[in-house]
Amino acid sequence: MRLFGEYDRNLSAIESTLEVRVRADGDRLVLAGADADVERAEDVIRRILDAAVGGAHITPDDVALALSDARGTDGDKALPKTLLRTQRGAEVRPRTAGQRAFVRSIDRHTLTVGIGPAGTGKTYLSVVMAVRALKNRDVSRVILSRPAVEAGENLGFLPGDLREKVDPYMRPLFDALNELLDEGVVNRYIDRGTLEVAPLAYMRGRTLSDAFVILDEAQNATSDQLKMFLTRLGAASKMVVTGDATQIDLPFGNRSGLRDAATRLAAVDDVGVVELDETDVVRHPLVARIIRAYARTEPAARASE
Repeated sequence: MRLFGEYDRNLSAIESTLEVRVRADGDRLVLAGADADVERAEDVIRRILDAAVGGAHITPDDVALALSDARGTDGDKALPKTLLRTQRGAEVRPRTAGQRAFVRSIDRHTLTVGIGPAGTGKTYLSVVMAVRALKNRDVSRVILSRPAVEAGENLGFLPGDLREKVDPYMRPLFDALNELLDEGVVNRYIDRGTLEVAPLAYMRGRTLSDAFVILDEAQNATSDQLKMFLTRLGAASKMVVTGDATQIDLPFGNRSGLRDAATRLAAVDDVGVVELDETDVVRHPLVARIIRAYARTEPAARASE
């Protein structure tokens, strides 16, 4: 079941992509087709079999990733290991080549900048890596931040305590946390200071040590704000900055600093910059088509202004 998938969907994905026939014969799989296709199918099946024997439940996304590797688009031939399990027991793994590069960069670098369109899993995977680091005791706390653009970075007029004030802006981060951790655990972490959720404006003047720090929606931060945030990095910490350069909500006259930061930091040691695109979208398949449609029409619209 782990290898074949529900209703043999994993094998069907191989058949439809490589134009081979796959059938079970006792304890063997028999492949039929053109030599090159059979060779690639065998490579893919051996790879997902290794993961299944290790306890992973293989999905069609894993098959697609293995097929992508078989075409030579990625040098890493092993299927990604499970990062965490959700509250419902589902395995969390990077599901595309771009997501795998993003996770690998977070593992290898102190600072990772991830840029990509909606639905590519930037926020979710960042939170997953933060929770994993906390559970592994690699850090003692997790700090999540976002620019509160809609409130003009001035939250004082909103009712309630700080968490209630910023909740509308941090909701995607809380959604990811609540999928990975029991709500009671999240509240205890917040009460103890193990988990801190705060808007970007509250980072000024601080040094963030022994922490996993995430800045989400960084396209809504100016260059000065991003510089301020990046220089908060303290000893034994890791930082991830994510954003979508096509969805900037800054007031007129303010320029996003995300692309500028990525360009400046690309050649800096211990910094990883990862670009994701519509091929990494893991939401409804229509989302990728919407992104491509806007990408085609927006340059023309800007040229006509």
